[in-house]
Amino acid sequence: MEQQSAHISVLLDGVVDALNPLSGKHILDGTFGAGGYTRRFLDEGARVTAIDRDPTVAPFVDEIVGDFGDKFRFIQGRFADLNQLISSHQIDDIDAIVLDIGVSSMQLDQGERGFSFMRDGPLDMRMEQSGTSAADIVNNFEEREISDILFELGEERQARKIAKAIVTRRAQERFETTADLADLVAAQIG
Repeated sequence: MEQQSAHISVLLDGVVDALNPLSGKHILDGTFGAGGYTRRFLDEGARVTAIDRDPTVAPFVDEIVGDFGDKFRFIQGRFADLNQLISSHQIDDIDAIVLDIGVSSMQLDQGERGFSFMRDGPLDMRMEQSGTSAADIVNNFEEREISDILFELGEERQARKIAKAIVTRRAQERFETTADLADLVAAQIG
């Protein structure tokens, strides 16, 4: 997988301004990604504990460990489990928590991750690259379950129509790629 070092942390300057002075503070970066926020906090003199669920961030973690040593700590996990992670790693001196929430360009730019409909790839969409994939869902879940996911998580008003089309189509042929699913959705709603 190609490392995406060109990722830009869009709100970084505003976050740094809001937290300044950073020197001596302990910042928890709950969405590490490529480490843009973490690196800047460390450059400004903070200590950083970073969390990320995506195993492909390992090269960025290694680079920052090499540059900053024990001023940086990484925990593999989900920011949704923040309280549990903080407790299990006995972290009790955090001055600020930063979350850059959303799917990042790191995932969208890599077709093989299966997040993008602009770049064809396997129908995956798993941040941790384990567990139930998008292909598992569209090929195996009941129509109502698919509809609920599309409506509740995707805020899709035509969720029932799409779910019905998915179930009808998969009876003839399984969904394998993001383009395969995108083409079906486009045919249903334009």
